[in-house]
Amino acid sequence: MAQKPNPAKLNTLQLKTLTLLQAIARIPGAAKAEDDGGIAILQFPHAHGDHFHLGDATVATSDATGLENQNVWNALTRKGLIRAEWPNQIALTVEGLAYETGLADQILHQSGHH
Repeated sequence: MAQKPNPAKLNTLQLKTLTLLQAIARIPGAAKAEDDGGIAILQFPHAHGDHFHLGDATVATSDATGLENQNVWNALTRKGLIRAEWPNQIALTVEGLAYETGLADQILHQSGHH
């Protein structure tokens, strides 16, 4: 049986934030593996203008407001998708890494701009 979409019932901002955290976790130097299989995020991207870069993708800053939103961090922590100590530490759990948000193609725009 196929997995139900969005089983944790995340809202749009939470889904966008989790999508971005998953993308950051794949960038060398921006994250590090933890002993329990999770990934600690070491740095957030820096915006320039109305966008920022995650690896080879461009993201609108309007899609990233949850990265610096304590309520989003708290909600994702309650749902077991991240471990966080606002505003100092954030790590994706194994569940958070595997969660299918369905938004990557919509907010991670492939670009040749550097």
